[in-house]
Amino acid sequence: MENIIVGIGELLWDVFPDRKVLGGAPANFAYHASQFGFDGRAVSAIGNDTLGNEIISQLNDKKLKYIVEQTSHPTGTVQVTLDANGIPQYEICENVAWDNIPFTKELGDIASQTKVVCFGSLAQRSETSRTTIHRFLDALSDDAWKIFDINLRQHFYSDKLINNSLSKCNILKINDEEMVVLEKMYGLNNMNEEEICKHLLEKYSLKIVILTKGTSGSLVVTPHYTGFRETPVVKVADTVGAGDSFTAGFAASLLRGKSISEAHETAVNVSAYVCTQHGAMCSLPARLLQ
Repeated sequence: MENIIVGIGELLWDVFPDRKVLGGAPANFAYHASQFGFDGRAVSAIGNDTLGNEIISQLNDKKLKYIVEQTSHPTGTVQVTLDANGIPQYEICENVAWDNIPFTKELGDIASQTKVVCFGSLAQRSETSRTTIHRFLDALSDDAWKIFDINLRQHFYSDKLINNSLSKCNILKINDEEMVVLEKMYGLNNMNEEEICKHLLEKYSLKIVILTKGTSGSLVVTPHYTGFRETPVVKVADTVGAGDSFTAGFAASLLRGKSISEAHETAVNVSAYVCTQHGAMCSLPARLLQ
């Protein structure tokens, strides 16, 4: 089986006050995974418009493979503003191309060869893309890593959507703000973060739960391992895509046969580096890819 790593979901332009940058969490993940030498693929949809053409041009420039269908809907954009600490706030346009990702024969064929897939909640806000994502998940082999990077944005999620996604994944990636949402959703307010991770691990028969907490570090929990790592202190340009690069570094390490602890270390260092760069799809230095 080929070592194909897929990010399926939103593909869009992050529009800052002074520039626009290619983004979308699944595409960011696929790009960073490909830098580790794996066959990364971005799966999404674009519009028949200038912004869509520019996305294809950028993907080609970055040498990232893709299955990106052209639709009659406009290419997605997100208005991004940064606070004083470089933390982004998003205003996400609706009824766009990535809300309408079709399931194609090519996509079905790729699923049978995929070793890792990363998906989130945002692209599941529409029935069309949600159906495609779940058909892809159902077509994967039993030994594939299925990462649910929950990625809660605005009001684009529901209890049912999250529950269904947790039942389809075997790795959950969540940040501290999203953990608060799950605490309320499942009535877990009497538990600490580690206890919640272990609860979710058991409830959904997960293999790994990853909790990232920005500058406060990150926690990885499996049935046989619990590890915490500090976040390196760096000069932050912005944090857009940092979580996606963390997930990619972790997944790439798993495919290389590294231990959970080693995968965690790589993920932390990759994410810290991405925070020093502008935009989500920066080139990683060789020292992080070895």
